[in-house]
Amino acid sequence: MSGHDQLVLCLCELTRLLWKLLLPLLFLCVLLITVLVLLVLAVRFWLQSSRNARRARDGRPTVAFFHPYCNAGGGGERVLWCAIRALQRRYVDINFVVYTGDLGVTGQQILDGARRRFNIVLPRPVQFVFLRHRLLVEPGLFPHFTLLGQSVGSVFLGWEALTEFVPDLYIDSMGYTFTLPLFRYLGGCRVGSYVHYPTISTDMLSVVRERNPRFNNPDYVSNSLFLSAFKVVYYCLLAMLYGMAGSCSDLIMVNSSWTLNHILSLWRAPNRTSVVYPPCDVSTFLDVPLEEDGDKKCHSIVSIGQFRPEKDHRLQITAFKKVLDRRREGAGGREGLKLVLIGGCRNQEDEDRVLMLRGLCQELGVADRVQFKLNVPFEELKREMGEATIGLHTMWNEHFGIGIVECMAAGKVILAHKSGGPQLDIVVPFEGGQTGFLADDEDSYAEAIERILALPPASRLHIRRNARQSVARFSDQEFDACFLAAMEPLMGTLER
Repeated sequence: MSGHDQLVLCLCELTRLLWKLLLPLLFLCVLLITVLVLLVLAVRFWLQSSRNARRARDGRPTVAFFHPYCNAGGGGERVLWCAIRALQRRYVDINFVVYTGDLGVTGQQILDGARRRFNIVLPRPVQFVFLRHRLLVEPGLFPHFTLLGQSVGSVFLGWEALTEFVPDLYIDSMGYTFTLPLFRYLGGCRVGSYVHYPTISTDMLSVVRERNPRFNNPDYVSNSLFLSAFKVVYYCLLAMLYGMAGSCSDLIMVNSSWTLNHILSLWRAPNRTSVVYPPCDVSTFLDVPLEEDGDKKCHSIVSIGQFRPEKDHRLQITAFKKVLDRRREGAGGREGLKLVLIGGCRNQEDEDRVLMLRGLCQELGVADRVQFKLNVPFEELKREMGEATIGLHTMWNEHFGIGIVECMAAGKVILAHKSGGPQLDIVVPFEGGQTGFLADDEDSYAEAIERILALPPASRLHIRRNARQSVARFSDQEFDACFLAAMEPLMGTLER
């Protein structure tokens, strides 16, 4: 028998063997799928039984908010407490729960922090479910493939939350979109989401495609054609999964026009999506006097924002350094200007970032003109804003910018990044008048600061008045009305 005949014989035998194995393999696949389906149904039945038992005990439905960093003190936390306050005022016969990973504090301490930082007091207490594994969503745990790691970690953290407490209505208020299918299909809950910032956006893809180095696209990636191409594929796949998870939401609220555009392109649920601007404590700052500031001996530039990498405090310091270098010593010179950085630190990583920024100030020789104020109470925040001339914000593609609105309400001349929510929604003309300034790099920020300081006091006062009047649409009252209107269809489904 020739070698060709032996090869044909072997192929025939292999084909017969595979054919004989086909039915067992199909049976095994069907069996595994059946076991998986039965397991999912059993878990769903167990979770729903837990919810029914709790409903029978409490006699009322429960709305739960997933917010692992509810004690962080940022704009997202202000949205959380204002949302709960609005719902508690409207629906007196519903319980409210917050899933949090803040293990070092009590529930009362968290509520006291909300009162101290945001001037928010809830009409009734809320129940806190403390999650032990928040580490699973910490970016430091995933030095590579951070978004994927955090997304997978959020599923496990969501599972911990779901097994601890099964609500009737689940709201993701912090952007952990991959928890939505978990609560909807396993927990049998109605689900909604308030999106501050899309996990994946077309802007992020463009940064990688253009090989542009930024905080989320390091130099070693942007300098490599292969790594950039790989990261584009990775982002595209993650964007597809993100869109599938987000589309599970019964209700989608977004915080700005910029976020709306991205969520519509990714989640593809226009009929369930609406813009609900975040609540800004506009009224609290209206008592800051509006008057000409021409007699000021020292102009203060104030920055409000958590010390996260995307806030780009480094840009603020380097631009400030350029301004100081251009100003002469003496009256109206270097001593006539200072930069005040106000913000919260969520964890050790943020505290390390502050140390790095302090070191940068020392290196640039501006440490004597830059002040850091961390986790300050609301009264001190308001006092610093009242003394400031300019409100500074440098985040690229900021989704909204509560700190920007607060500065404008306090009558400050705002200088924000020319992108995202500030460009589309906030620093826009009001009744034909200018409300602030926009910049996009170190030089343009330095030039804008100089231009603002060089304006006649009367011109600055006119811009400040326009800015204050324009932000009335971002007040707590406007948020309450829009949020309750968006939530009404879901709240109406709760059985009482």
